[in-house]
Amino acid sequence: MKFRLPMSVLLALLTVLMTGSAAMAGEIVDATEVSAAMKRGAILWDVRAPEAYAQGHIAGAVSIGSVAKVLRNYNTEDFLPIAQVQELLSTAGIDLSREVVVYGRRGDPSAYFALTTVRQFGGKQGRVFHGGVDAWQAAGRPLSKEETRLAPVEQTLRIDPNVQVYLPEVLAKVGNPDVQFLDVREPTEFNGNVVKALRGGHIPGALNIPFEYNWVDPTAAIRLAKGDAKAWDGMALKSPAQLKSLYAGLDPRKEIIVNCQSGVRASETAWVLVSLGFTKVRVFEESWLGYGNDLTAPAEDVQFVNVGALNLKIKHLEAAVQKLTAELEARKAAP
Repeated sequence: MKFRLPMSVLLALLTVLMTGSAAMAGEIVDATEVSAAMKRGAILWDVRAPEAYAQGHIAGAVSIGSVAKVLRNYNTEDFLPIAQVQELLSTAGIDLSREVVVYGRRGDPSAYFALTTVRQFGGKQGRVFHGGVDAWQAAGRPLSKEETRLAPVEQTLRIDPNVQVYLPEVLAKVGNPDVQFLDVREPTEFNGNVVKALRGGHIPGALNIPFEYNWVDPTAAIRLAKGDAKAWDGMALKSPAQLKSLYAGLDPRKEIIVNCQSGVRASETAWVLVSLGFTKVRVFEESWLGYGNDLTAPAEDVQFVNVGALNLKIKHLEAAVQKLTAELEARKAAP
């Protein structure tokens, strides 16, 4: 005797397969999966600056401002104390016990930093919409200018040690053959030619793969700076096969610690690796800003800032500003 499922059950199963559940969606989602998440009651978190949010956002999305600014110490660029993060998220109604989908513009690493935030502080259902508002509009979906305010929530945040790693542990792991360091900064930062801490350089043995290599066009940010209106399209993710090839040099059996300058760019690559099946991936919270400022930490390609040359450049810049200011005032005074 053959057993046959009722048609209603088959249709229900098909619906689940097509829409996906929160557990099935994965860390990186597309516009269709965002729509499905919205129907499930997920919280949408727009991580862009307030003015960008005001110009248009996915309907129902909440904002607390530019995430990399409001959740971090201005000087150290580390997370604010957990009590302050808890207050900011709870007041905005961002309940980390629920499914949370974060987004910005296409390829924006700040969105991935927000995903790191969700997971770092105990959220288990964080997702990132890589395509952001660009992909949302490209799919024919409208944006809204109506501000969304969620009811405040009560929650107690707890740090998940599997998401980020801090300087003392990193120092203890340098030289460990079972730990791989992946630096996602620009090559000029990696080799010390561009110094953004007390010294430039990189962690000994680190592999350098700039985070822009995750995009179909790694030069998209450069083209965007030049005013290429289509540059955002180039920030779409490469195919899974291309990404697997990009990171073929990493051993999935070993721990991977990802760093950039402060942890934002590193977040994008870290979650791409997780989406590819790497299971031992953590973001170096202090990244090079913290590591480079610790002069006892071993480093390669070390270079220091030429303070004399820097002061000279500042003087030249001040003189140029004074000249332009004088010319502007003279034009204003002219009849």
